Amino acid sequence: MLTVHRPAAGDCVLVDGGLVVALGPYGELDPGPGARVREWAGTLLPGRHEPEAVRLLETLYWPDPREADELGTEPLPAGAVAMTDTRWGASARRGLQRMLGRGVTSVAGPFTRAPVRTAVQRSGVLVAPAAPDVLAPGGRADFTVLAQDGSCLVTVVGGRLVYRRA
Repeated sequence: MLTVHRPAAGDCVLVDGGLVVALGPYGELDPGPGARVREWAGTLLPGRHEPEAVRLLETLYWPDPREADELGTEPLPAGAVAMTDTRWGASARRGLQRMLGRGVTSVAGPFTRAPVRTAVQRSGVLVAPAAPDVLAPGGRADFTVLAQDGSCLVTVVGGRLVYRRA
């Protein structure tokens, strides 16, 4: 399905599936009938890159919200809790969710722990040494929409809306 992402500031992006079809002012894009239009109160930019992803996901434990009373909400050194493969996978998913909430669409790898690698693959984020710094027709639809204060409003990975601030 064709989707136009229309930010309050800057160019719009027309997405078909996981790819960028066109970029430009809203009035110049012609998505045709039936296209969905998503309007965002921010600036649309290429997604952010997390160069420290291996350290963040393979050496830290991201507590489950149900553990907040005991462990808090911030990441802990993995040695602070007994780590099983199940716990590594769940921790990585929570860490990735926090990254998506900051507009991250690509991470540096490689990941050596199988549960972490699986979580990263399933998230859809691009594993690359650096982030693509431009959106271009024919490229992956990976972008973020940032508020004036720089906080993330929306993250799109491979054309999928994976984070939206409430």
